[in-house]
Amino acid sequence: MIKNFEELMNLAKDRGPKRVAVACAHDRDVLLSIKLAMEEEIIIPILVGDEEKIVEIAHEINFNLDGIRLVNEPDKALASRRAIEFIRLGQAEILMKGLVDTSIIMKEVLSKEMGLRTDKLISHVAIFDIASYHKVFMVTDAAMNIAPSLAEKKDIIDNSLELARALDIDKPKVAVLAAVEKVSPKMEATVHAQELVEMHKEGLITNCIVDGPFALDNAISKESAKVKGIDSPVAGDADILLAPDIEAGNVLYKSLSFLGGAKSAGIILGAKAPIVLTSRADNEEAKLNSIALAVLMASFSF
Repeated sequence: MIKNFEELMNLAKDRGPKRVAVACAHDRDVLLSIKLAMEEEIIIPILVGDEEKIVEIAHEINFNLDGIRLVNEPDKALASRRAIEFIRLGQAEILMKGLVDTSIIMKEVLSKEMGLRTDKLISHVAIFDIASYHKVFMVTDAAMNIAPSLAEKKDIIDNSLELARALDIDKPKVAVLAAVEKVSPKMEATVHAQELVEMHKEGLITNCIVDGPFALDNAISKESAKVKGIDSPVAGDADILLAPDIEAGNVLYKSLSFLGGAKSAGIILGAKAPIVLTSRADNEEAKLNSIALAVLMASFSF
């Protein structure tokens, strides 16, 4: 079981390198993260984008492109399509977003004819390493599904469980979050939590422990759970925090990163390959960690 990001990187080194197709790679921050990932020997990149700009940026950051495959395609949609094609042809295991809008690359990912769709829901999972918690933990979904239905929340959990297995987390503990820890028909998140717990009891969600509803403090603090009389193996020891909607998930994600000083990584799951789709606000370390996370997921998937 991984307890910090140093262990995550070491595991990625053991299971890498993996081939990464980068769509619209002509971006300084992205190329810096690719350079760092190559130095860690966890990836073999394929850079698709404006070749002239890629070479120019690489020179600026002292990134030696010798031996790296470059595909010249300045058009963002076409570059996304070319990068995806490498996945479809089995020539890469990971897709990474470069200097392209999320809407553009995801349109190509979701294309029925040429994309990476499966029968799974596409969802975002972030993983955090913060000093105030005793192990790494996940937050989902903070970026893709706006107001997930009960069925979609089950799918989001299923995706996160696949990542948990790739991280060698044995029987992950899933905390279904809400504003309160008691079920109220006026608060849909608490009703969904109750129903997800029932699904788990009925064997529809397996190889984990699902409990809730939890307010955030009860999910991550045994002391808080004890004060409120909550007796659950998940309380204070959650591996996965399931957000009620994208607003809650996104606020939690950014609070941990920008106020809590947490180290973070995030990937998109549910497609034929893991997708590194980081924010422009994410630093180089977060992008590198996200690549490492995708390497682990690709090792599990392929």
